[in-house]
Amino acid sequence: MITLDSQRCDSCGTCVAVCPVAAISMEKQPCINSSCIGCQKCVLLCPWGALSAQAKAKA
Repeated sequence: MITLDSQRCDSCGTCVAVCPVAAISMEKQPCINSSCIGCQKCVLLCPWGALSAQAKAKA
């Protein structure tokens, strides 16, 4: 699961551009939908460090 730190995000759109499954859309800030595959390309390439990967909670 990818999470966004809205305080660090400047809405540059890098994450939208690098997502291989188009799971991120840009509103005022990025919005990550359920089609995210967790590849973490957005996390690695975010110039502001605004995205991070969180482990999914076990049910």
